[in-house]
Amino acid sequence: MERNIIVTGAAGNLGRAVISKFKREGYRVIALVEPESGDELEEADDVYEVDVTDAASVQDFAKEYQLQYGEVDAIGLLVGGFAMGDIENTGTEDLEKMIRLNFYSAFNMVKNFLPVMRKADFGNFLFVGARPALQPEDGKGVVAYALSKRMVEELANYVAEEAKGTRIRAHLFVPSIIDTPPNREAMPDSDFSLWVSPADIAEAMHYAVNNPALRNMTFKLYGGV
Repeated sequence: MERNIIVTGAAGNLGRAVISKFKREGYRVIALVEPESGDELEEADDVYEVDVTDAASVQDFAKEYQLQYGEVDAIGLLVGGFAMGDIENTGTEDLEKMIRLNFYSAFNMVKNFLPVMRKADFGNFLFVGARPALQPEDGKGVVAYALSKRMVEELANYVAEEAKGTRIRAHLFVPSIIDTPPNREAMPDSDFSLWVSPADIAEAMHYAVNNPALRNMTFKLYGGV
């Protein structure tokens, strides 16, 4: 039986690592990329251009997905954005941008695919949180980002509550600094060996999906930082 995983934000550094890991493990990977981005993902089985921050776009994709594939084993909710700024230097437009990228991108997928998982009584939502959302001392300089990621973490909790008594699970992965080229460029004097690699996060996601004894876990992937 085919095992399917949908990966949003598939063209990003974490997305590519997740695709590579699950593909090696025999999954059929359905990758979602930003419309008109021109992103190519050779490892993915199928690639769809979907604006996951737009409710109607996700609804259309969900209908198409059910026609083409049916059930879904896991959804990696990897679309996101980052912004600096303390309270005084954060405007409502900053909040709206972060909420759209980090929260709406996850909420729209959950809203449209939770019924699919209910029908099969099975599935895994893989949410990506952030340490600043859990620790105020880390979040005070990235307020809009931290607040939006806090919403993602609460969404994971609500999914877990709604899915009680089923085989639907909501796992949360909370990295510190992910070792990516943009982060290295932004912080060139840092000790990169202390950061978390995208491959390590992908490994944790695969482990969570394939261990049914784990329910609604929070994985703190802080590396050495």
